Amino acid sequence: MADENNQNAGAQAAGQQDQEKPQVQFSLQRIYVKDISFEAPNSPGVFGQPFKPKVGLDLDTRSTKVADGLFEVVIKVTAQVTHSESGTTCFLAEIEQAGLFRITGIEGDQLDHTLGAFCPNVLFPYARECVDSLVNRGGFPPLMLAPVNFEALYAQKKRREAEQGDAQGTAQGEQAPTAH
Repeated sequence: MADENNQNAGAQAAGQQDQEKPQVQFSLQRIYVKDISFEAPNSPGVFGQPFKPKVGLDLDTRSTKVADGLFEVVIKVTAQVTHSESGTTCFLAEIEQAGLFRITGIEGDQLDHTLGAFCPNVLFPYARECVDSLVNRGGFPPLMLAPVNFEALYAQKKRREAEQGDAQGTAQGEQAPTAH
């Protein structure tokens, strides 16, 4: 009988703990272009050459807390295309694709991971389409960006931050761990 009472009390306590934890909620509120730019500084001359592109691509992400449980995530894509032989700039396209995400019940490292990897994965197809359309409207062949693994980029960023933290700790007089 005492075991039964202990189990019931344990189940009630677990139920109360579940009620105290906020429910995990993730929803996309809005997708929008925050900033867009296209330059073709050497047109129309560049159209007279055979198109032999050399693509330079730069990606960056950032997130900002807008309100309780509401976050803006932005992917900045910069594509600079030059002629592979002459080095002449064909075009420069910059897009800031953004989204508003409602996220509750997720905190700490898990929230950081969601904002740094999961949300950019949701936004990237929209950024790809925007870059492709922009370049095409500039008179150039479509620029089909390859899919990006934001999970891997996030992991690389965390490794760099950890290495920088270790280097700063060592520089401040802490001893670096040694292998035995």
